[in-house]
Amino acid sequence: MEQKYSYEEFVAIIKRLRAKDGCPWDREQTHGSLKNCMIEEAYEVVEGIKEYEASGDYKNLREELGDVLLQVVMHSVIAEEEGIFTMEDVISEVAEKMVRRHPHVFGTTGASTSREVSASWEEIKKKEKNEESVGEGMQRVAKALPSTIRAQKVQKKAASVGFTFPTYEGAKEKVLEELEELEKARKNGALDDIMDEYGDLLFSVVNLSRFLGLNAENSLTNAIDKFINRFVSVEKLAILQGKRLNDMSIDELLALWGRIK
Repeated sequence: MEQKYSYEEFVAIIKRLRAKDGCPWDREQTHGSLKNCMIEEAYEVVEGIKEYEASGDYKNLREELGDVLLQVVMHSVIAEEEGIFTMEDVISEVAEKMVRRHPHVFGTTGASTSREVSASWEEIKKKEKNEESVGEGMQRVAKALPSTIRAQKVQKKAASVGFTFPTYEGAKEKVLEELEELEKARKNGALDDIMDEYGDLLFSVVNLSRFLGLNAENSLTNAIDKFINRFVSVEKLAILQGKRLNDMSIDELLALWGRIK
């Protein structure tokens, strides 16, 4: 029978790996050295969720959630060694936060819809962070987030005080305006200006997602996956015709792309 470990036993395993006579690699790790690992594992959880939604296979999701937990425990054990906080502190703080941010469940206030809950959550969060302005809230949006997610969060905060286009059409016109400005910068040839205008264009395109009720990050990810799948199909068609992509003209490639699309 497969051995089942408890949470406490898992923490003990990590502490053993970090011990003087433990694993050399684990002992060398720091908060800084593990940053990319945390990002990678979080994204792999998202892949596991997609796989589960598509096929019902939960095994990868379960495994990847374990890898994220490993990162959380590892950071907490390192912090305990540094004398700054423990895993118990992490758990207690997040539990207290959940109680504090759900007064409609654990307190006396009411909230009957998700929108009301979200509004209450944001107000409580502002008080926790001592935010006196919307700008402070924008500055606190994590810079490590994927750019599309960060852009949407910043745009949402701006919109919360009315700093937004009243309609989708206005947001669309802004995209066209930024595209024209990018073209002017491209013709002038100054790389810094081109990069600046290109960033403005991307930011304005992301803003469209709010009016469409879409997640910009998911939309771009889906577009990438769709492109890859179509490209693979084009390559297979070319091989069936006895051709290599490198030897084909762009017109031939687009013709194959049209067949797949």
